Amino acid sequence: MAEYTIDAKGKKLGRLASEIAMILQGKKVPAYNPKDEGDDSVIVKNASQMEVSGNKMKDKTYYRHSTRIGFLKKETMEEVWEKKGPAEVLRRAVSGMLPKNKLNIKRMKRLKIEK
Repeated sequence: MAEYTIDAKGKKLGRLASEIAMILQGKKVPAYNPKDEGDDSVIVKNASQMEVSGNKMKDKTYYRHSTRIGFLKKETMEEVWEKKGPAEVLRRAVSGMLPKNKLNIKRMKRLKIEK
């Protein structure tokens, strides 16, 4: 069980998220097995100083739906960054890069993000 500490200062959001997702899946371990949860945890420091390239702050949109008609909610990355902080933006990016299965929640619990 290894604990990785990553400094997000000056790093791009997508590259940082893909690196974290690979660690959380356990792909850095020689005994990698896709059906295993993995043991490695990640601590991200200086999340507020990571960079977002292009016009993603205004153009990227997050959607959620309550399954009731007319209840589609959407918010831009800029709104999420202001309301919930950069940690939530990074968490959503990492979650989107992990496989969509029952191990996703267990893997995301091993991600700690500091401002």
